[in-house]
Amino acid sequence: MFKNKSLAILSFILLMSVVFTGCKSKFEKLRLSTDVAKKYQEAIKLYNNKDYAKALILFDDLAQRYRGRAEAEDLSYYYAYTNYKLKDYLTARYLFKSFADTYPSSPKAEECRFLAAYCYYLDSPNYSLDQENTYKAIDALQLFINLYPNSDRVAEASKLIQDLRDKLEHKSFANAKLFLDIGDYQAAVIAFRNSEKDFPDTKYAEEMDFLIIKAQYLYAKNSLEIKQEERYNEAIQEYQRFVEKYPKSTFLDQANELKKEALAGIEETKKILAAYPSLKKEQKENEQQNK
Repeated sequence: MFKNKSLAILSFILLMSVVFTGCKSKFEKLRLSTDVAKKYQEAIKLYNNKDYAKALILFDDLAQRYRGRAEAEDLSYYYAYTNYKLKDYLTARYLFKSFADTYPSSPKAEECRFLAAYCYYLDSPNYSLDQENTYKAIDALQLFINLYPNSDRVAEASKLIQDLRDKLEHKSFANAKLFLDIGDYQAAVIAFRNSEKDFPDTKYAEEMDFLIIKAQYLYAKNSLEIKQEERYNEAIQEYQRFVEKYPKSTFLDQANELKKEALAGIEETKKILAAYPSLKKEQKENEQQNK
């Protein structure tokens, strides 16, 4: 009984091996075939059956053979889409763009132009990484909108652009905050201000304005005594602008505390300088030079 069962299992394994070997040899024969028409038909079948890896092998070979022929347009379209389906966005965007440039009058040109830009969007990395592809995606999507202003895809392209700008805005804010975290307070103040200039409608505006107060206060606190009073006063000026702009801010209590500490810092600095006439003299000379 066990012997018959083992024999049956072995027979089944051998049968499956023959079947799979036959399938492989059939595809290999097709791949090596010079019958390009049949190879093209089979490539389309493989694509429609979502066997993109095998379809790509055939399309890759056919792309060279069909160059300059009437069928090249459809082949180029399928070839680009096959790479897209396999998530090779680098190759796909090149092929989609190439299609749109080569066949600008094709009914598929608009779709391919959009997909070329969309592949850049898909390749846009996390905000913490280099954003070269993000900028390229924005440019490509904007070009699509300019070329096809009446397209049904304009709304989607605009939304994608906004998503990408949100990412750049986040990166700008995170980079500025990093200066504060590592203790480069002067650079933090400059970076926060630059970020607000680059993104005037940023959703981080209130928090950045508060962090400017904080960074300026810490910059003053960590300065030489002869520089502290001036820099504390700058922090207080930033505080005044903040409370006028955001009278009900969630950061108001913290901002009030920073102002209180800045005023205390000024008083402490005055006492220190009063105790050291030479420092006071140097402070006056510096003030005269600045004027």
